[in-house]
Amino acid sequence: MSSAWLLPEHIADVLPSQARRIEELRRELLDMARSYGCELVIPPLLEHLDSLLSGTGSGSEIKLFKLVDQLSGRSLGLRADTTPQVARIDAHLLNRQGVTRLCYCGPVAHTRPDGLNTSREPLQFGVEIYGHAGLEADLEVHELALDALRRAGLSDVMLDLGDARLLQGVLDGVKLPADTLAALTAALAAKDMGVLADLTANMPAVTRDALLALPSLFGGREVLAEAARRLPDHPLVKAALADLDWLAGHLAAVHPEVALGFDLADLQGYAYYTGIRFAAYASGCSDAVLRGGRYDEVGAAFGRRRPAVGFSLDLKTLVTLVPATPLRAAVRAPWGEDASLRQAVRALREQGETVVCVLPGHEHEADEFDCDRELVREHTQWVVRTL
Repeated sequence: MSSAWLLPEHIADVLPSQARRIEELRRELLDMARSYGCELVIPPLLEHLDSLLSGTGSGSEIKLFKLVDQLSGRSLGLRADTTPQVARIDAHLLNRQGVTRLCYCGPVAHTRPDGLNTSREPLQFGVEIYGHAGLEADLEVHELALDALRRAGLSDVMLDLGDARLLQGVLDGVKLPADTLAALTAALAAKDMGVLADLTANMPAVTRDALLALPSLFGGREVLAEAARRLPDHPLVKAALADLDWLAGHLAAVHPEVALGFDLADLQGYAYYTGIRFAAYASGCSDAVLRGGRYDEVGAAFGRRRPAVGFSLDLKTLVTLVPATPLRAAVRAPWGEDASLRQAVRALREQGETVVCVLPGHEHEADEFDCDRELVREHTQWVVRTL
């Protein structure tokens, strides 16, 4: 028997009930982003490979599906992340001088899944703010991200905060090969003290002590004061800790329901982020449902370095974590050729009602809709009656 109906691993169809929930959430989040002043952009699914790899940090190339353009012979890629494309739009197509707020929602493709139960075709929703280097933009992005999770119906959210400048300050004056730096950030994130000890064996004592201290600097807001005592008195370290404390204070005041945590050794995306980075976790989910931060270098590859901060999430993952929305109330109507019936159905739909016309022999096939009313004929009029 043919297996043409089988899909590749970690690629799946989205069936009606789930598709409805995803689409409703997509509309909700795009409308929410617009309420913050964000403008919607829709970048292409594929473009030149060198553009997609610009400013994305190490490790991005292995995520990209690559192909050859039959028109030009150039290498193309299916986007694995939308941020480089939005940075290109900001830098060249819009080319504004002031603040630009952009949002997007579309599929991305990964050559490998990020986890055992994740899709290789996430539906990525994200927000980017360009043109403002101050913490005000960071705070707005954090609030927008938390608002998105709240609108989706997600509760028990924990926001994890860190800053790439901490490692930059600790390593100031220490030159490391790219592979050593990658191994170091991986060991810090994994809190692997044995590997850290080996990697830092020949470093200056101050640097080594600070790197060995980072894995223990996680917890609540008190971690920031402890980090100030144990990390070098470096301008980048001081600025990072002060900014994290400022941001934590404002978030705690506005979102007391959100648990704030700090893991100063978690440096995922170190080659990408230039300042504060954050991740949101939900109860019962081991991986982050949302990631973001400041990445001021993202536009440099396009010839225009602009302050930038934003976040993204996968709508397909998010809908699996929130309660199912109730089925949409609908009106069940008979099928018929009678002109008055068809006019009555059209009038209800124009009023915003969902009207499911039951075709002959298929009276049981309206599972996706909660038909709580029916259209019936009473004398010479078609009227809606409660079931």
